[in-house]
Amino acid sequence: MPGVRFFSGETVPLEMHKVRVVQKLTLPDIEARLAAITAAGNNTFLLQNRDVFMDMLTDSGVNAMSDRQVAAMMVADDSYAGSATYTRLETRLREIFGMEFILPAHQGRACENIVSQVMVTPGSIVPMNYHFTTTKAHIVLNGGSVEEIIHARGLEVTSDEPFKGDMDVAALERLVTEHGAERIAFVRVEAGTNLIGGQPVSLANLQEVRAACDRHGLTLVYDASLMADNLYFLKTREAACRDLSIREITRKIADLCDVIYFSARKLGCARGGAICVRDEALYNRMRGLVPLYEGFLTYGGMSVREIEALTVGLGETMDEDMISQGPQFIAYMVDELDRRGIPVITPAGGLGCHIDAMRFLDHVPQPQYSAGALASALYIASGVRGMERGTMSEQRAPDGTEPLANMELVRLAMPRRVFTLSQVKYAIDRIDWLWQNRRLVGGLTFVEEPEILRFFYGRLAPVSDWQQKLVAKFRADFGDSL
Repeated sequence: MPGVRFFSGETVPLEMHKVRVVQKLTLPDIEARLAAITAAGNNTFLLQNRDVFMDMLTDSGVNAMSDRQVAAMMVADDSYAGSATYTRLETRLREIFGMEFILPAHQGRACENIVSQVMVTPGSIVPMNYHFTTTKAHIVLNGGSVEEIIHARGLEVTSDEPFKGDMDVAALERLVTEHGAERIAFVRVEAGTNLIGGQPVSLANLQEVRAACDRHGLTLVYDASLMADNLYFLKTREAACRDLSIREITRKIADLCDVIYFSARKLGCARGGAICVRDEALYNRMRGLVPLYEGFLTYGGMSVREIEALTVGLGETMDEDMISQGPQFIAYMVDELDRRGIPVITPAGGLGCHIDAMRFLDHVPQPQYSAGALASALYIASGVRGMERGTMSEQRAPDGTEPLANMELVRLAMPRRVFTLSQVKYAIDRIDWLWQNRRLVGGLTFVEEPEILRFFYGRLAPVSDWQQKLVAKFRADFGDSL
C-alpha cells in the first residue's frame, strides 16, 4: 500500500489492478429513469438492473472477483459431504482467525439466524455498537432486544474522529449493572458500522470491550462482514497497528473474540458466509441448525465453486493493496463532495460514500423519508442507484408509531474493483447538480408498507409533482444529454 504522489499535485486513488473482463452498461435517458423509479415504487431495491447505470446500492455479492478466484472455481470438489473444497475453506479460516470450529452458511443473515436462535432468549438483551437491519430483526424475532451503546461521537455527521464505530464501554458497564449479566445474550461488535457511514472500530476499543466481557462472563461476538475496510483503517489510523501486517492485525482482533461471523458477499468477494466459534460446547449447540436451515456441514448452502472463490478471496483480504482500493476511492468521492459543500459523513469510512440527507434536504420532514426521497431523486438525475439508510430502513413499533432514525443517509456503496475513476467523477457531477437544485425535491409516503424489513420491498409515492419538476430542470440545464 505505498503512497503514490502525482507530479501535477493532483490527489487521486491509483488502482493496483488491471481490468481484463468488462460488462456493458447502459444509461437510460431521464424520462426513462423517471418511469423506472415510478414503476419501482420509489424504492431503489425494486429497480431492474437493466435500468441502472452505476449500481451503488450495495457491495454485497457485487465485488469483482480476481483472476485467481475465478480460476479456483474450476477445481471445485462437487460432493455433498466431505468435500475437499470445504476442507480448504476450513483450513483458511482456521489459519486467519485461529478458531477451531467452523460452520458454513449461505450468507451473513443466515449466520445471524443461527447465532440468534442459539444465544437469544425471550427478554434477553444484546448490547452492540450499532445495529444492522437483519441482525436486529433476528434478535427481536427470537424475543430479545437491542441496546445501541455507540460512543456519542459516532453519531456526529461531521467529524475528524478516526474511529466513530467504537462502543461506549462505560455504557456497557451500566447496562450490565442495571439488568444483570444473566440477561445479556451476548455483546456484539460490528466492524465498519454499516448504518452510520461504514465507520471503523479501533483495536483499543475492542480490547476494552473484551476486558468488560471478561469481568462479567459475557460472550463477545464480532460481525466481520466489513472487516476488510476496518483493517485498512486500523493500519492507517491506529498507531498500535501501523507496524503490524494485515494478518497480524486480523489475529489480534480474532484473539479477542468468542464468535466471529461474516457475510462473504462482503468479506472475501464471493457469496456465502461462515461462523467461527472458539468454544466447542457453543459450536455443538449451533451445529444442528446448519443442516436444518443451510445444508450439510461441509457446504452450508454454498456452491462449492463459491467456496473455492471465497477461500482465495479471504487470502487476498490479507493483501494491503486489495483492501486499500475501496477506502481510497470512497475517500476521493467524499473529499470531492465535501469540497463542493455537499453534506457527507466525515471522515470517509468504508463500504461507500454516505450523503447526509438531513442537511441535503433540510426542507423535507424526516417522516417523509428524506433519505428515500434523495435516493429516488439521485437515480432520476443520474441513473446511479444508491440505498436509503434512515427511517425507511427501520420499522414501526408494535403500537404503529414510527421511531425516527438517528441519521438519514443515502449510501453510495463502492464495490471493490468495479468502477473506474471517470464513473465516480460522473456520480460526483450529478450529485453536485442535484445539490444546486435540491429545493425541487420533495418527500415520499408509503403506499405499500410491509411489516418486516419494509425497505426491501415496500412501495412509496411522491407527496407532490416534484419529480416532474426535477426532470424539467434537468432538460433545461443539460439539453439532450443523458
